[in-house]
Amino acid sequence: MTSVPAEGTRPSDAERDRALAILREGAGTGRLSHDTFVRRMNFVLRAQSRGELADAIRDLPREEPRVTRRLRDFRSRLPRLEVIRSPSLTRPPARSEGWPGAGTPERPSGVVGAWFGFLERLGSLPRVGVVQQKTPALPPPGLALPAPGSPTVRIGRGPGATLRLADLSVSRFHAELRYVKDSWMLRDLGSMNGTEVNGLRLTTPVRVRPGDQVRFGAVAYVLIWTDQPE
Repeated sequence: MTSVPAEGTRPSDAERDRALAILREGAGTGRLSHDTFVRRMNFVLRAQSRGELADAIRDLPREEPRVTRRLRDFRSRLPRLEVIRSPSLTRPPARSEGWPGAGTPERPSGVVGAWFGFLERLGSLPRVGVVQQKTPALPPPGLALPAPGSPTVRIGRGPGATLRLADLSVSRFHAELRYVKDSWMLRDLGSMNGTEVNGLRLTTPVRVRPGDQVRFGAVAYVLIWTDQPE
């Protein structure tokens, strides 16, 4: 019988790798900020016991077993069955096909006659089409650019940010707006989930102007003039 290792046992490399994978998943889903991810990653790498390793990931969901993940992927690839009503089921059989007497217009009595009557009514019902209306997507809220020559605007979730966004997808120090040579430049500060301008993720500072759509993590804005109402 295999014994369960105690929490004081030194963790193996495979256990550290699993813990790091759980931390990466937590950072990718926004459960952990960039700073928390880096701090816990260092803690996992320096952990001396399995108990310390468990403390680092105790509040995060565990990675799915491989069998469960493969089963879910297999079920998602299965074709969906669509039930199509055959026209032959929406009308009673012709006299030559099943009515007794073949030449008589009388309907069978009892349960069989009731069933044929139901099929007749079913076939005479009008078909109702379902019209699905898509709700138009609302435009992002407006973010007013500061007046020309204003100090640099820091954007993030931390307490020192000029524009503080309380969203888990936003890093503590996410991006900054700096006024350079008669225009505003937007720069990403190494955020976890990135900064986008008009759908393109920033890798270098980019000049922005009113009308541009910017995104900090999952938070989106459209830039407007300072004196333009939202």
